[in-house]
Amino acid sequence: QVQLVESGGGQVQPGGSLRLSCAAAGNIVRTFEMGWYRQAPGLQRELVARIRSDGSTYYLDSVKGRFAIAGDNAKNTVELQMSSLKAEGTAVYYCDAEVVTTASGGYESDYWGRGTQVTVSS
Repeated sequence: QVQLVESGGGQVQPGGSLRLSCAAAGNIVRTFEMGWYRQAPGLQRELVARIRSDGSTYYLDSVKGRFAIAGDNAKNTVELQMSSLKAEGTAVYYCDAEVVTTASGGYESDYWGRGTQVTVSS
């Protein structure tokens, strides 16, 4: 079993910054990718950013240039540095990891954290 623990959420004023961190623990053999999703009230969960083991990244168009994702495959951690936050960034942010575990028979499985609240408000 794999557990993801997120930290770093909170309240910040528009234009401010926050850093989210996530650590995956368990019988992980290999990490394929880790990322951050968010879900605002009444809206669907959306992918904000992700980083793969080869270093390639993806960003939601609306956060490009303001958010930066970084990962450490050896430690199974991922961070999301969020700058110039806007009110529409208010959401619960979830960490996601696609990993191969000792029990998965070589196949990747998807795991989620419980989420951390980010509130952007003056």
